[in-house]
Amino acid sequence: MSTMRAMTFSGAGGPEVLRMGSAPMPVRANAEILVKVVAAGVNPIDAKTRAGRGAYGAIAQFPAVLGNDFSGIVVEAPYEAHALQPGTEVYGMGMVPRMSGAYAEYLSVTELSVVRKPSTLSHVEAAGVPLAALTAWGMVVETAKAHEGQRMLIHAGSGGVGHFAVQFAAYFGAHVIATGSTRNGSWLRELGAAEVIDYSTERFEEAAREVDVVIDLIGNVQDETGTRSLRVLRPGGLLVNAPTGSWPGMAEEAAAAGVRATGYRVAPDGTRLAVISRLLESGDVRVYVDGVYDLADAAEAHRRLETGHTRGKLVLKVCEG
Repeated sequence: MSTMRAMTFSGAGGPEVLRMGSAPMPVRANAEILVKVVAAGVNPIDAKTRAGRGAYGAIAQFPAVLGNDFSGIVVEAPYEAHALQPGTEVYGMGMVPRMSGAYAEYLSVTELSVVRKPSTLSHVEAAGVPLAALTAWGMVVETAKAHEGQRMLIHAGSGGVGHFAVQFAAYFGAHVIATGSTRNGSWLRELGAAEVIDYSTERFEEAAREVDVVIDLIGNVQDETGTRSLRVLRPGGLLVNAPTGSWPGMAEEAAAAGVRATGYRVAPDGTRLAVISRLLESGDVRVYVDGVYDLADAAEAHRRLETGHTRGKLVLKVCEG
């Protein structure tokens, strides 16, 4: 085969620019693994890039294919004795647009970003894990160093990254305060939040004080959430922000408030993903998939994602596994 089925786009715009078509079949090289994609995760960075923000400026040519998360089946291994041979079920994360994305039938990715799919998860569930879980792990465990006695405020706790962040922080003993909607309050407590602040009925800066860490998954794009978060941190506390372009003045505002602040950018990492896999297999952490769409319906998935009210993850079903 020289081409494959893929969801592509040829320029910035709304969800309607996503078009079902074909793309060149990826050619595996060096230590890459060729994967038949069964399911692909849908993430905010996909929508931002499609709209002309996010990683749009790094796209080298069009039409382009989005999608970092994937779960699928190995088609070609780098060499005969490699641990992941054809037929092995794997999942992982690529890096669009440096590579073509997972909204397509096949994907070629470095072996360093792929691990065996947890046996307890379906391909659809697994596709919802990598980018969101790796982002949450990097923010909560590696940057904030979650531990017992630590007070951690997590914004958008019921979202894709947020629902993993709540679980990781609770697993490592932090006292988790999560913001969320009325309908997600009890669910956030089930995930491990000790306190839930309903953003529709109360201001979080009035309900939370002397917080050690804020996991900021919103920034200043809505109601100056980032700026308001500085007021709840103890002196010298830490704010970790993830959404790209969500708070340009973060560093200056944090310095003026006497606290620390840093952005966070996730990278594909099979070693970290393997650790997360063990937590998923043991049941200590779980992924929640809020909606599954056929690849041809990717535009509809983007529309729903951009409402900002999904619980957990949205996933595209690319083919049968």
